[in-house]
Amino acid sequence: MSYWTNKKVLITGGSSGLGRIITETFLRNGADVTVAALEENVKDAAAKMGANVLPIQVNITKQDDVDRMAETVKQHWGQLDVLVNNAGRSMRGKVLDTTPEQFQNLFDLNVLGTVRCTRAFAPMLLESKGHIVNIGSLAAKSAARYVGAYPVSKFAVAAYSQQLRLELGKQGLHVLLVCPGPIKRDNERLYPLEGLEEIPDSARAPGAGVKVGRIDPNWLAEKILRYCEKRKPELVVPAKAKLLFAISQMFPAFGDFLVRTNT
Repeated sequence: MSYWTNKKVLITGGSSGLGRIITETFLRNGADVTVAALEENVKDAAAKMGANVLPIQVNITKQDDVDRMAETVKQHWGQLDVLVNNAGRSMRGKVLDTTPEQFQNLFDLNVLGTVRCTRAFAPMLLESKGHIVNIGSLAAKSAARYVGAYPVSKFAVAAYSQQLRLELGKQGLHVLLVCPGPIKRDNERLYPLEGLEEIPDSARAPGAGVKVGRIDPNWLAEKILRYCEKRKPELVVPAKAKLLFAISQMFPAFGDFLVRTNT
């Protein structure tokens, strides 16, 4: 029997992209999954995944929506073993052309959305001694050019994950920060600009031009489950990026040089 058999899992942004792959992986390993998403078609998407799926349309930038979701999960499943804070988005643009309002909007989704969901489900997760999985990015460890407010938001997710580990780890809560590079997609697209400025097309591509191979989302989802089973604190993909992060902490100028030459 799988470790995940009959475990109750909630995945924000779980109806598409990496979130959908994570959903399907948990289902395949025997879990019951709540798929939470902003899209109106979340029920149709969930219906195609199987019987052990509870779909909830939710806007995680609204506290009332998150509170309603938590109550629905509690009434339907009675418990929660895993929260995957996957919902979020990237952006493209020069940092000085990124307005305070754009910073605020991205921060509200990527960071405060994670905070709202974590606080809403923390009582159930502490009771089950369960798992929180926060989907970060390589940008949670090292900034890049032309990605606007995105690194700021993901650095905050990394810090929040560490705070949760430090304060709640001894109470049995496991927190995993996942920092992947660009994910392989069937139809890659250039990110739209959020202002009028021009930036290189390479920076508008997934990964903002970082020189690493695309990550297989199915492989990554399986890796996330295995890291949860072992209750590890971080998953960085590719692993060699950790060397860059260490160098950047010790030698910032050299770290900046490496980022420029590898993006």
